[in-house]
Amino acid sequence: MAECCSVLSPHEQRIQEEIQGKQNFEGRERVYNILNSFNTERPKIDIERAKYFTESFKQTEGQPLVLRWAKAMKHIAENITVYIDEHQLLVGRSGYSGRYGILYPELDGDFLDVGIEELPKRVESPFNITQEDADVVINEIAPYWKGKTFHESLTESLPEETFKLTYDPENPLMSRFIVNETASFRSSIQWVHDYEKVLKRGFKGIKEEAQEKLEALDPLSPVDNAEKRPFLEAVVTVCDAIITWAKRHAKMAAELAEKETDAQRKKELHEIAEICAWVPENPARNFREAVQSQWFTQMFSRIEQKTGTIISNGRMDQYLYPYYVKDVEEGIITEKEATELLECMWVAMAQFIDLYISPTGGAFNEGYAHWEAVTIGGQTPDGCDATNELTYLFLKSKQEFPLNYPDLAARMHSRAPERYWYEVAETVKEGSGFPKLINDEEIIPLLLAKGAGFEEANDYAVSGCAESRMPNRDTYTSGCAYINYAAAVEMTLYNGKTQKTGDEVIGLETGDPREFETWEEFWGAYLAQQTNYLKHAFIQQHTIINLRAKHFATPMGSALHDLCMENCIDLHQPKIEGGIDLGYFECIGYATVVDSLAAIKKLVFEDKKLTMAEMLEALQNNFEGKEDIRQMLANAPKYGNNDPYTDTIAKAVDRESVKFTSKYSKELGVHLDLRLVPFTSNVPFGKVVSATPNGRKAWAPLSDGASASQGADVNGPTAILQSNFNSKNYDYRERAARLLNIKFSPSCVAGEEGTDKLVSYIKTWCDLKLWHLQFNIINKETLLAAKEDPDKYRNLIVRVAGYSAFFVDLSSDLQDDLISRTQHETM
Repeated sequence: MAECCSVLSPHEQRIQEEIQGKQNFEGRERVYNILNSFNTERPKIDIERAKYFTESFKQTEGQPLVLRWAKAMKHIAENITVYIDEHQLLVGRSGYSGRYGILYPELDGDFLDVGIEELPKRVESPFNITQEDADVVINEIAPYWKGKTFHESLTESLPEETFKLTYDPENPLMSRFIVNETASFRSSIQWVHDYEKVLKRGFKGIKEEAQEKLEALDPLSPVDNAEKRPFLEAVVTVCDAIITWAKRHAKMAAELAEKETDAQRKKELHEIAEICAWVPENPARNFREAVQSQWFTQMFSRIEQKTGTIISNGRMDQYLYPYYVKDVEEGIITEKEATELLECMWVAMAQFIDLYISPTGGAFNEGYAHWEAVTIGGQTPDGCDATNELTYLFLKSKQEFPLNYPDLAARMHSRAPERYWYEVAETVKEGSGFPKLINDEEIIPLLLAKGAGFEEANDYAVSGCAESRMPNRDTYTSGCAYINYAAAVEMTLYNGKTQKTGDEVIGLETGDPREFETWEEFWGAYLAQQTNYLKHAFIQQHTIINLRAKHFATPMGSALHDLCMENCIDLHQPKIEGGIDLGYFECIGYATVVDSLAAIKKLVFEDKKLTMAEMLEALQNNFEGKEDIRQMLANAPKYGNNDPYTDTIAKAVDRESVKFTSKYSKELGVHLDLRLVPFTSNVPFGKVVSATPNGRKAWAPLSDGASASQGADVNGPTAILQSNFNSKNYDYRERAARLLNIKFSPSCVAGEEGTDKLVSYIKTWCDLKLWHLQFNIINKETLLAAKEDPDKYRNLIVRVAGYSAFFVDLSSDLQDDLISRTQHETM
């Protein structure tokens, strides 16, 4: 492979050195020892969280849900196995040593027994489970949850026409991937806690606040007694729970220290015992305690609920910085020691695998997807640049220790220092897909337009794949709809039917397109199908909003939210006074749709090079014997090339979407904004869409995010930025993240000149006020070699969709999707 590529990225060079047995771990022996102990193993399922959660729920039936949840967390904290891993400086895990995932039967209980048996055989992100544990799940855990899950309530509550677009009528466990709900395989969308609150006050301080509020309640008030009291008692209980969990680690570390014969490790274990006896109960006094306290908080949060994309880490370079700079100035810690401590966290993160029992959830999140976003850079609450020495330490760690954890997100703004632009570019050039870039120039004005104040908008944290969160102002947690816009094109072509579903009419009967005489008729029919999808997505969301609070609670998450504590209300309740509810709906296959519509408009109605009948015949036969027609369609104008022809259509598709939500999201009391962030859903969504008029063959992946169709952006990388700019509707605020993937060859960005070009490119993106940008800096030959010989390329990391993953962990379809993306050789 190396012989075929004149220039390799640093990451590719390391892979080649690994193949040749030349790995160098000098200076990072500890973290590599930990990493190498688990990195190549298949994840295991640990059932303890599910077991103890279920035991507690059996004992608390009839009590308020938030209190039941807190008691379950306390039962887990008192009983779950405690681990202290060899070599680790941080402690606190929620399952087996090595790579592991945990179960959430409150989500998956209605099909947990079936799912457990299928997981080891699944192509996308398989897991192992012992037969003994499988028997416990099937015979003891799953039966309790039958008839009690949110998924069952949702399937029973959706109107017939909405259900038909959401689930397979023969098997409601399976999505139709048309108007896809995401609320049933996670208890919350992506989220960020106010970790600084824990570091400054400790859970003891939060508990004391709840106790003071309890004492101040009106003993005769029905609301205080029925609503506020259970909430506050839940906060007290969950604070006790995490403190108990931490002290169990302290006790274990002390016991291990007494037995340890190695003097250095004995000292480390004594320190771990002292730290865990103090935090997270009390405020952190130094950097080491702050990192451990934060780790306990995020790990206990993972035990509490399944947050979509895993709980994010917030602005870590901001809330850890005071502890770091104080300890450095006082000689308590060095940069090297701080880096090692953080990298102990990174390898601990890499062991927790977000497990999806739901086949739909698994298809959305291939390659053990994860988005525990760590935010760096950006601005301070008062609008000044926020970069500091810890910001650069995070970037340096990513350059020198290229692990696919954490998901590093760099906030960018026009006044950022030149050093920051260049360090970000150098980290991108490393080639493992980090950091993803998030644009203050787009996000902050939109947050202000939706009701945020300047300080909280300036202080947003990146959350999940490409989203933003204001930890004490955001209050919306319901999973939202993923809409297959490409299926709307297909239903326009086949009068409400698809080739996948045969004669069943599941869309609108908008007429036989062979009888349409004008482009306007076809466009009107397409818009009718698109609008019908939006209608049912919003009906779906209305149902979800009204059901979720009966099934989910998050006492610890609520304890860390100012508005929840102020109003004494759980975060999963539909409306929290003073909050801003920022939701979304997802457009899947944006460029596929735009390119298909452009081809029809140009070739059928304007140039008349094809009749509708000829095109339909070619599509129905998946272009077999019709390669000339496929080439004609493939060479029609394409989105992503700064072409007004396609960009005008793209803007119209976008406009009809934001117009709809501008009118109807008010009825839901939520900002449901248009988003283009597919994760890996463009692959399963493509598997239900037959051949499309852009030349794409049946069942192939759809385009991803706001990127061009695979291989269609032929006018250079700046053109795709321009097409994104041209296709947004700036007179509407109802827009959210647009995910944009760019792939450069390493030779394109080589040397100082390459860094300068990359910085200029990123600045252009920033100036155009586009939301998100991420890169793959890799040779196509490397990807092909890794697919051919996965064992040699086990540690090859690639950027997928808002996250990075090991290439060999991806399905063949997703690997091919990454390979087919346009590789730009010049900039």
